[in-house]
Amino acid sequence: MINYHLVILKQPYLNAILESRKKIELRLLRSKHHGFGRVCAGDKLFLKESSGPVRATATVEAVKNYENLSPEKILEIKYQYNHQIGGNDEYWHSKIDCKFGFLVWLKDVKSIEPVRIRKKDWRAWVVLSEKENFRLFELHI
Repeated sequence: MINYHLVILKQPYLNAILESRKKIELRLLRSKHHGFGRVCAGDKLFLKESSGPVRATATVEAVKNYENLSPEKILEIKYQYNHQIGGNDEYWHSKIDCKFGFLVWLKDVKSIEPVRIRKKDWRAWVVLSEKENFRLFELHI
């Protein structure tokens, strides 16, 4: 079964995805939430700019989940994948104490006509459902 996700991205990361400079989205978490363990290959993503509209769609090519992360393991992820993630040193430093994470390889990234939605909470990753989909299912991607 394909799941749909709303992914909130800050700049310059969203533009890097749209320009094919960023191929992997990384989420490092202090606790299990925001889609951890709920993203699968084939899932569809709506990419929303932080404080802005939904600007693109993408498909999940592959996912890798991490549990019980240590600072050493986070640095290993940085050295292995940062050329496709594009995180700066400040980002990596701010996430060094995270215990969970997941890498999402992106494919079929497509810009769409910007769509404003009414989302008022701080969640940066939302697994969409029939009950909570911000009317994005109407877009027919």
